[in-house]
Amino acid sequence: GDKVAARVAAIEAGVPIVPGTDGPITTTDEAMEFCLKHGLPVIFKAAYGGGGRGMRVVRKMEEVKENFERATSEAAAAFGNGAMFIERFIERPRHIEVQLMGDKAGNVVHLYERDCSVQRRHQKVVEIAPAPHLDDKVRQAMFANAVNLARHVGYSNAGTVEFLADNHGGFYFIEVNARLQVEHTVTEEITGVDLVQTQIRVAEGMTLPELGLTQDKIHPQGYAIQCRVTTEDPAKNFQPDTGRIEVFRSGEGMGIRLDGASAFAGAIISPYYDSLLVKVIAHAADLQASCAKMSRALREFRVRGVKTNIPFLLNVLQNQKFVNGTVDTYFIDENPQLFTMKPSQNRAQKLLNYLGSVLVNGPSTPLATELKPADVKPPIPELPIDYEHLAVNEDGEVIGLEPPKGLRHILKEEGPEAFAKAVRAHKGVLLMDTTFRDAHQSLLATRVRTRDILNISPFVAHTFSNLYSLENWGGATFDVSLRFLHECPWERLEEMRKIIPNIPFQMLLRGANAVGYTNYPDNVVYKFCELSVQTGMDIFRVFDSLNYLPNLILGMEAAGKAGGVVEAAISYTGDVSDPSRTKYDLKYYTNLADELVKAGTHVLCIKDMAGLLKPA
Repeated sequence: GDKVAARVAAIEAGVPIVPGTDGPITTTDEAMEFCLKHGLPVIFKAAYGGGGRGMRVVRKMEEVKENFERATSEAAAAFGNGAMFIERFIERPRHIEVQLMGDKAGNVVHLYERDCSVQRRHQKVVEIAPAPHLDDKVRQAMFANAVNLARHVGYSNAGTVEFLADNHGGFYFIEVNARLQVEHTVTEEITGVDLVQTQIRVAEGMTLPELGLTQDKIHPQGYAIQCRVTTEDPAKNFQPDTGRIEVFRSGEGMGIRLDGASAFAGAIISPYYDSLLVKVIAHAADLQASCAKMSRALREFRVRGVKTNIPFLLNVLQNQKFVNGTVDTYFIDENPQLFTMKPSQNRAQKLLNYLGSVLVNGPSTPLATELKPADVKPPIPELPIDYEHLAVNEDGEVIGLEPPKGLRHILKEEGPEAFAKAVRAHKGVLLMDTTFRDAHQSLLATRVRTRDILNISPFVAHTFSNLYSLENWGGATFDVSLRFLHECPWERLEEMRKIIPNIPFQMLLRGANAVGYTNYPDNVVYKFCELSVQTGMDIFRVFDSLNYLPNLILGMEAAGKAGGVVEAAISYTGDVSDPSRTKYDLKYYTNLADELVKAGTHVLCIKDMAGLLKPA
């Protein structure tokens, strides 16, 4: 808010203030004049903003000009106005703020005070309510002055009057925060008053007596502490950390409250917003018990993927000055041991990562034996010599057996429509063999090598020429070939086509995701399908696990344009025989089939991934 206007109102209401400028100043000459008149130390504050931005403490006259220029530059960047307010700086103060609530009928009550002295660079880190070891005469005087100020200006709704208290029983007005503050939670805990709800009720026109909020009914119970858990690295001067939260587990239990929004596994911590992750509030009968609860809760937190200030907060909670409630605004600066933190061992996640790596990639450590792996050469069935299908070159030399013709010759000679027509005209059952793709994807994590596939391919070509198709590509084969087998999936497809020229090849295309795990630009999907057909692919089974038509149609159009057979898949996840299932009923699937036919599919596929179709 406007600090200058608040200061004028405080003077009018008779609230004690620190000597300061009567209005905002904008030049170094004005700053020098004030310092020469009132002496040092002084503090520069942004006249039209807060949060510690544009704030500087000056103890030497030769530093006035430089610090003023830096402060006004920072304030201008943060608030659009670099005007400064200057006041005498109170040495070793406590930062005490009084929570107020007013209504439109002129009623004002206080909800006791908070101690916000634990600060770093004028930013509050830990807040306590009520303020420990505050002389009761000083406390009551603060309440009276805060309420008088609110009544003087006709204040309505929630607000906070902030004071600096010295070691001699004096206190001085700082500013009014005409809003609900981050640390309002500790006041709610000790008074039992829901400040957010009260704000809304007052804005609706209700009075405090109607809400049961009269001063005689508001009593504090116990002590509450709030710790602001932020994504900042204390070991790097509280540098904000960004990234994805991989693991998030919070501490909970009796007397622990959590206020947060973006604190969950998978959340992306951006550099463009405040680093506050979650507010942890502990409430107990006394300050020591509240510290113990807070310490226990913070130790139960597990946050992985980004750094947090939890180790620093734990050091604060273990400090005897803090536990005893004898802190001032110099607490963090005078206790450098707070920054000596024990690094997290992160044992559980490291163990899980190791186990996952071993399960997927195999052990990377030497075997505890000198025995060599067994040299197993699987037997490959011999092909019967059929002299009618011998392939010879131009010189009449026999170069191998020519496999019998299959359905692929119809596709290559007459096109996808003729292929689909021939399939529909076929009277028997046509089979698709999944050995080269889905079978070893499900049973062996897609780890069958190209050399093993090529070794058995001649037998397949000669023995299973009557297959509808061989599923041998797409899905996870592309990813695994590159990342784990260190093979080229394109070369696998090309070599298989040379050996098996007669059986249609089939692949799984994840719509707009192609063979990856994210959406790709349309032109990438189109080019991928074009190259796939050129390298030997024939049938594209296009599917989307959610039956999302735009994703399906993109894949269908890309495959069709490339000259492939489009086999649109319907992912079946319901039970059409159950009348209680009204969303994914028979009409849903028949309508989806109609849409796919309209989009130009050559073949319809029902992809029953979980074996739900009946009869089983």
